[in-house]
Amino acid sequence: MTHVLVVDDDPAIASLVAFKIGRLGARVSVESDGEAGLAAARQLRPDLVVLDWMMPRMNGLEVCAALRADPDPQVASVPVVLLTAKAQESDVERGFVAGATDYVVKPFSPRELVSRVTAALPPGALTP
Repeated sequence: MTHVLVVDDDPAIASLVAFKIGRLGARVSVESDGEAGLAAARQLRPDLVVLDWMMPRMNGLEVCAALRADPDPQVASVPVVLLTAKAQESDVERGFVAGATDYVVKPFSPRELVSRVTAALPPGALTP
């Protein structure tokens, strides 16, 4: 079963994302800050991470960069979809430089997010 880790400090957004992805048949774990999200990614080794940028203790760019630098190849190569209110062109560029696979701006369409998550996973991993 495909496992997706959602890391967002806004409980309403984390619940919505988890619900939408869970309806596709994925197992979903949720963390509410960057440090906990990084620890969970290393422990759970999910198939994909949906990651907020602006969070307490460790921001999403720091988490993304740490994932990419991880010695475990599975953790280092996990697809990361940044989900953030930071919408400037320079922000998007910084997200990709940090190692993001895709970038979705808040406010977001849940349908678009599901499409982006599905596209970042191997074909057939989720059923949209």
